[in-house]
Amino acid sequence: MSAETANPQREIKSVAVLGAGTMGSGIAAACAQADCNVLLLDISNEAADKALERMQSGRAPALDDANKAKLISTGNFDDDLDKIQQYDWVCEAVVEDLETKRNLFKRVEKTRREGTVVSTNTSGIPLRAITQGMPDRLRKDIAVTHFFNPVKVMRLLELVPGEETSQDVTNALAKFCKETLGKGVVHGKDTVNFIGNRIGCFWMLSGLHKAKAALDDGLNVETIDALMSKPVGLPPTGLYGLIDLIGLDVMDLVAKNLDSNLPPNDIGRAYNNLPAPEQEMLNRGQLGRKTGGGFYRVTKLDDGGKLKEVFDLTSQQWRTAHEVTLDDSHLDYRSLIFGEDTHGRFVWDVMGGTLCYAADLVPEISDDIVNIDRAMRWGFNWRQGPFQQLDALNPGAVIEKLTDDGKHIPQMLAVLRDASVDTFYRDDGRQFLGSDGSYHRVPEE
Repeated sequence: MSAETANPQREIKSVAVLGAGTMGSGIAAACAQADCNVLLLDISNEAADKALERMQSGRAPALDDANKAKLISTGNFDDDLDKIQQYDWVCEAVVEDLETKRNLFKRVEKTRREGTVVSTNTSGIPLRAITQGMPDRLRKDIAVTHFFNPVKVMRLLELVPGEETSQDVTNALAKFCKETLGKGVVHGKDTVNFIGNRIGCFWMLSGLHKAKAALDDGLNVETIDALMSKPVGLPPTGLYGLIDLIGLDVMDLVAKNLDSNLPPNDIGRAYNNLPAPEQEMLNRGQLGRKTGGGFYRVTKLDDGGKLKEVFDLTSQQWRTAHEVTLDDSHLDYRSLIFGEDTHGRFVWDVMGGTLCYAADLVPEISDDIVNIDRAMRWGFNWRQGPFQQLDALNPGAVIEKLTDDGKHIPQMLAVLRDASVDTFYRDDGRQFLGSDGSYHRVPEE
């Protein structure tokens, strides 16, 4: 049998999306916008039809061209699941619950045709947990396709195969999502929270814990957010502003998931809970923007203006938010992170800690640094990925500081040191340092 016969090329031209919630409808809209025939199913026709309406007329319509809605057929799981036989890719996007997904896939496996590409859209449930005990055919034909929300806006698509996933399935999904949907595809491994959320959630949760010392040293919420934004190449929401956007309830669920699934020796385990002040906020329903206020709140005034307030974590009282102007030394990343003042120590603790965490995750979560850098740029809007940041800061200086502090040298920093090279990327970013200590060509985006 030839290799071509053993692994036939699969082509995706039509998509069945199971689940018409925020993610499912976003995926369906992206596929229809790309001129694919789409089947969108949910628990009821009404739920699927309402999702289709929102794609065309919502506050931020998922479809740029409302006429593309004609490419989307709707239905429900009980009456219309057999229609998935007509579609090349079955993408499950139901609620983030293991048993719900497993029960649906048992039904899908009885219905789908031979050769269908199958995926689950999950932000953190391991694929092996979803497919445990499932038929061999499903385990060979399924992968994780983790879209980031909102699908229309976010470029990142994390593609994660299982141990038994056929290479032609991974190839077909990568080709379709990149060439047809225009996504930035990164290749991850079947580990908790995959790539982007593994590092991004470490940054957020460790940041909340480490900010307590900074607050005790005289920094305030606004200054912490100012430091965790433009100076280090992160979005203007900063730390607290981003968590307000996500919601403390979501962060609490993330922490619990990490606590259940992180490897026993992972340093992230130290941060798998909310600090006491944030736990108290969660307990009283002060979750973020969706409840009218979390760390920040904005009130409309009688004169038409707005009052922005911040919740002071030290006094546990609301007060008027202050404008923050950073010194020049705090605007330069290298000067800031190696500085010895309160600002520098905080940035080193949070950003330095996150960069070192990322440098210890190759090859656990990804075979190379390129996929990690792209995941953080495309999924979290970081200006540079962790290894690009280390290059800008000078990896040798980071190693020296870690050594002086008596700290562990992360895996990829040790590889760089032992290879006697100075940077993770060279040749104007066209080559990257592998875990084998040699440089390799950077794949096209």
